Amino acid sequence: MPIQSTSKPLSFKMSLNSYKHKLSGISFTFLLACIGYGLSYLPGLHLIGQMACAILLAAIYRHFWGYPEKLRLGIQFSSKQLLRFAIILFGLKLNIGVILHQGLGLLVRDMAMVLLAIGMTLLLSKWLKGDTSLSLLLGIGTGICGAAAIAAVSPILKSKEEETALGAGLIALVGTLFAIGYTIFRPFIGLTDLQYGIWSGTSLHEIAHVALAAAPAGQDALAISLLAKLGRVFLLIPLSFVLMVWMRRKRKASNGAAAQESGRIEFPWFLLGFIAMSLFGSFVLNHAFILPTQVTDSISTVTTFILTMAMVGLGLNVNLRNMRMATIKSLAAMAITSVLLSLAALLTV
Repeated sequence: MPIQSTSKPLSFKMSLNSYKHKLSGISFTFLLACIGYGLSYLPGLHLIGQMACAILLAAIYRHFWGYPEKLRLGIQFSSKQLLRFAIILFGLKLNIGVILHQGLGLLVRDMAMVLLAIGMTLLLSKWLKGDTSLSLLLGIGTGICGAAAIAAVSPILKSKEEETALGAGLIALVGTLFAIGYTIFRPFIGLTDLQYGIWSGTSLHEIAHVALAAAPAGQDALAISLLAKLGRVFLLIPLSFVLMVWMRRKRKASNGAAAQESGRIEFPWFLLGFIAMSLFGSFVLNHAFILPTQVTDSISTVTTFILTMAMVGLGLNVNLRNMRMATIKSLAAMAITSVLLSLAALLTV
């Protein structure tokens, strides 16, 4: 009886401490995300965006002060659960109806660009002896929609959190440099505004990069560029299912029955949420009822911030002391692929 009377308070105390550490970890990622958001308004840093600033900040914190072990539960909640929630909300950005009615021609072009981006990144990485897992993430991010695509496929590919954070950070950096380059070269390449918009939308890395590059060419260029980009975002859905099948076959071919059972690929249920939100935004929102622009803008801002908190959690896994030459070679493969993708899109626009 005395054992029972002391075990319950002890268990309750341990549970309370667990929740306290979890909440503290979530708060910690929230704090770094807020600082990253503030840094993104500084001259120069505003070009790379709040997610890249937050990842860099988290990596610097890990480098000088180490991983905050007491906050691990909350940090992992941000890097896993909040990440999936952000991907679900990200589905609102994808208007399937617009793509199906107006962008089928662009969708075919987008498919070619996605295949080129993934295939060329892997091929160059193999030639340069880069990190294959990181290169696959970078190829998918380059072809689809940057950090959001990397975050979406990482659970399917069983990628390490450090690889996911590195991929998201590198793609944000390279994509920003390319977006700036597009605006510089626009007056010299002889494209109409609409052609320039298509070029931007079919070759740049993230939605933010497309908007940054296309906006100076006017509203028509911006609209067609975002339509082209949304076609690539749409391709995240079939690509995710293809990757699931590939991973299952890969494990079945390389593992025995017991190992296969232990390494089973979990279905990414958050992807169904992404599809559901896409359908809701495409065929219900602004049809059955209309939300004010301020509300939709707020949802977009919250989505980006939640994704930034998740990136902080991932960024804390990046150990700058362990950066390998293979990582640099993967970055080189992605940069070369980005150049080839831009040239291919420019020559076929």
